[in-house]
Amino acid sequence: MVSEILVSFFLLVGASFALIGSIGLARLPDFFTRLHGPTKSTTLGVGGMLAASLIYFSIRADELSLHELLVSLFLFMTAPVSAHLLAKAALHRKVHSIVPLPKKRGQRK
Repeated sequence: MVSEILVSFFLLVGASFALIGSIGLARLPDFFTRLHGPTKSTTLGVGGMLAASLIYFSIRADELSLHELLVSLFLFMTAPVSAHLLAKAALHRKVHSIVPLPKKRGQRK
């Protein structure tokens, strides 16, 4: 009973983060702001779903399921690297942002 509630909790949290990341990808105005949707919240969403899968299959098989742990490790290592490479490629190609840059201290409008 407790395991079902825990699995349900992680599934709902993971699905919520994935939904928020997907909406951010569709609604944000330019490349640099859209980059945050899939790399931040969607990564946490998939991580939550993998945690639910880890708990479910570990309880079902009466042994620790390492497949989900390895996928989570790979996901959390590669998502920031891929976001960094995408941002560097956009800077190299001189992709401009629609969002204004913050003003430096002491600088007037």
